[in-house]
Amino acid sequence: MAGKGWSKRFDEPIVLDDGTTLTTLREAVEYLAKTVPKEEHNHPSVLNASDHLTRSAEQNYPMFFARAATLQAIHRHRDRVFNPDRNDHHWESANT
Repeated sequence: MAGKGWSKRFDEPIVLDDGTTLTTLREAVEYLAKTVPKEEHNHPSVLNASDHLTRSAEQNYPMFFARAATLQAIHRHRDRVFNPDRNDHHWESANT
């Protein structure tokens, strides 16, 4: 059984760089509450994560979105890296 409310489990746990594992909605929201500084509580990714986590707990919203939003909030200060020299583009044929 996947649990109900805030005890619902992610299909795939969130494993953080420090080895912390978040398996439930409750663990995710508690982790964010503990680690996000007060001045960043209105950061768009943090607000988005809290919205998705709450919807998943209270309205049977898809857990996938809560997990993805939580990861975005946790990594809100990491730069996205795009490597234009990368040769394995998914739209290219394997024979190209």
